[in-house]
Amino acid sequence: MEKKRQPRRIGIADVARRAGVSHATVSRVMNGSFTVDRTIASRVRAAAEELQYHPNPLGRSLALGKSETIGVLVPDLANPMFQAVLRGVSMAAAQDGYRVLIADSSETPSEEHILASDARRRGDGVVLCAPRMSDEELEDLAPGLQPLVLINRTSSGGTPTVSVDYADGIRNLAEHLYALGHRRLAFLSGPENSASNRLRLQGLEQFLTERPDASLQILPGGVSFASGHAAALEVLATSATGVLAFNDLVAMGLLSGLHEQGVTVPGDLSVTGFDDIEFSGYTSPPLTTATVPLNQLGEQAWRRLHALLNPKADAGPGADADPATDIADIAEASGAEGSAVPENTVFATQVQVRGSTGPAPADVRTSQRNPVTR
Repeated sequence: MEKKRQPRRIGIADVARRAGVSHATVSRVMNGSFTVDRTIASRVRAAAEELQYHPNPLGRSLALGKSETIGVLVPDLANPMFQAVLRGVSMAAAQDGYRVLIADSSETPSEEHILASDARRRGDGVVLCAPRMSDEELEDLAPGLQPLVLINRTSSGGTPTVSVDYADGIRNLAEHLYALGHRRLAFLSGPENSASNRLRLQGLEQFLTERPDASLQILPGGVSFASGHAAALEVLATSATGVLAFNDLVAMGLLSGLHEQGVTVPGDLSVTGFDDIEFSGYTSPPLTTATVPLNQLGEQAWRRLHALLNPKADAGPGADADPATDIADIAEASGAEGSAVPENTVFATQVQVRGSTGPAPADVRTSQRNPVTR
């Protein structure tokens, strides 16, 4: 019995014959080179589509000298906030043909250096999302990770940054509570090594300066549901009527802990979160929080990194280049040195008022401002 022949795989030579160009020209077009005339490039792509030709990913990576993969390092993958940012990065990168490798440091700053360096070795660039390492460690590490983009962190080395105005966001939440009559406030703080926590503290300091009749107690908190739940008794001991939590997860945990203590929200105590993760609108009561454009944060981070990876992307069409220079040109285009990087982006937040905040209890008497306690 005659063995059935397998259909022959369409190759680059078939596309070249159909388009009437050289093998090298097809290779340059498939690899995204901008040195091929637009008319010729269109003809090559049309031929490839007609023949249903798909370049071999491994061969393409070897030819380009890059993997078309990037690494993203987050401090806590279990946090829906970081999941939303990752979704924004991944979806935007996929539209440009890039894949994303994810590393989770589990809120352990000492692991970030190792994970970030490994991600850079495996990919063409790195996005560090809210790294917990110190400023000194970040400055030392950043040059070896280029091309690099930071989310919610800044660097003196000129690394592009995409961030949120946390100071203004927490101040606006405090103002919301103040407008409801709350004068005794408490803040469940985040990790000490979190840059966004430091910005929140700055925003609260500004609020207290502008509202001298308000008092604020700063309590050690955390980043998780469990840390918020564990803080319930300590919050009640402050006699605060309004509580600002570091993020929505902490606020949700606090809501649960308060419920167990028989405390009504917002009748006895008002609670706010931060980030406006998907679940915040479905707590009992729904959580007042600060809305952060998380997906846009990730999308913008990718755009910054893409600009570093493809500095020649805006160059005009050129003549069909010499095949011998093609790979070198592509490798040069994938580097970050000398490329023009868009200025940093800071996203504003918006207070999302829901059922967890209400007027201060009627029997509360306002008092003179007390010193901030930690």
